[in-house]
Amino acid sequence: MTDSTPTIPSRSDTTQTVRNGLRRRYAAERRFKIYGVAAIGVALLMLAIMFGTIIGNGWSAFRQTYVQMDVLVDAAEIDPDGNRDPKVLSRGDYEGLIKAALREMFPDVKKRKEKRELYDLVSSGAAFDLRDEVMADPSLVGQTVSVTVHASDDVDMYMKGYISAEVAEDERRVSDKQIARIESLREQGRISTGFNLRFFTGGDSREPELAGIAGAALGSLWTMLAVLVMAFPMGVMAAIYLEEFAPKNRWTDIIEVNINNLAAVPSIVFGLLGLAVFLNFFGMPRSAPLVGGLVLALMTLPTIIIAGRAALTAVPPSIREGALGLGASRMQMVAGNVLPLAMPGMLTGAIIGMARALGETAPLLMIGMVAFIVDLPKGPLDAATVLPVQIFLWADSPERAFVERTSAATIVLLVFLILMNLGAVLLRKKFERRW
Repeated sequence: MTDSTPTIPSRSDTTQTVRNGLRRRYAAERRFKIYGVAAIGVALLMLAIMFGTIIGNGWSAFRQTYVQMDVLVDAAEIDPDGNRDPKVLSRGDYEGLIKAALREMFPDVKKRKEKRELYDLVSSGAAFDLRDEVMADPSLVGQTVSVTVHASDDVDMYMKGYISAEVAEDERRVSDKQIARIESLREQGRISTGFNLRFFTGGDSREPELAGIAGAALGSLWTMLAVLVMAFPMGVMAAIYLEEFAPKNRWTDIIEVNINNLAAVPSIVFGLLGLAVFLNFFGMPRSAPLVGGLVLALMTLPTIIIAGRAALTAVPPSIREGALGLGASRMQMVAGNVLPLAMPGMLTGAIIGMARALGETAPLLMIGMVAFIVDLPKGPLDAATVLPVQIFLWADSPERAFVERTSAATIVLLVFLILMNLGAVLLRKKFERRW
């Protein structure tokens, strides 16, 4: 007869099995930690490469090459009647004065081609800079004045080392004779590189050395103000109603599902909505920050509502029960007790939503904010563009000088986004209540 009694493992075998299992478990945990650390390391490496590339390409845009010139403000060219009439002064041939000053600096230039190359050493905006000085001080007419003007973008690239004299002449935008004259100006101390203030104070331009972000920055400011004014109050009120007053039925469920879905809708869909409703139906002005603010407010609204409801949910029920127990109405309870405690979380959600809106480009392209805008917008109804669209426009330009300005504008935009997110974090840390 066969013995079918099961074999009972010894204590040593059981201990060894448990140890083997623990060893495999600990090994799996170590591998998981290694994978996690490696993923974080790769993400940080990619982030460092991105920031390094942007900063490496863009830091030089904060500096600009200038040329110092002695210009005779000839009264015969600027004010032949001698009346110092501002209208006459504004129509003077300042470009001719700049060219005459360049020929005076290099009297050996005689041929037409050499003269064109000589004139290309300074920016086409040099004449406007001289005009502004004369308009500000008409007593300069008839005198020889020392003016500092922007060098052309090619000269600027050469001075910054992006164009090398070692390259064959037919493969670079600066000729050998231009390089010789640049070096002559350098020896005379008439050409130098300094802080590019115009990049922060000027509007857009087709000349890279004259292009600035002030117009786009003001457009972004007006657009964000419109978003804040329209999206934040509406988002807060919608969150309060849905969380505190709305009955729990099929309709509110449908509304909640649609709000959550709208938060994931591609931004260009909101641009199409703005194009169809605000521009085509209501006839609002194209390329206006107000219209851009309306479109971005619709896009930001679901984020603010969701964040607002989460902030309201985080308030303990005991706060509500205590207020109601003391005789407060439901509206008094919400306005006087719940809302002040939830407001920091709501503000945090609003700032994060606005930070996302600040970096949007696609919906604004659909409503015409891709226009070439030189003048600075003075209000929400003036034609304007925004920083992301300005970056998009410059990135499509072939000049090397626009490459550095594209990266520099990206740096400015990233600084704004970082500051907005940092403000949201600090706001949450300062006013957040833990229950």
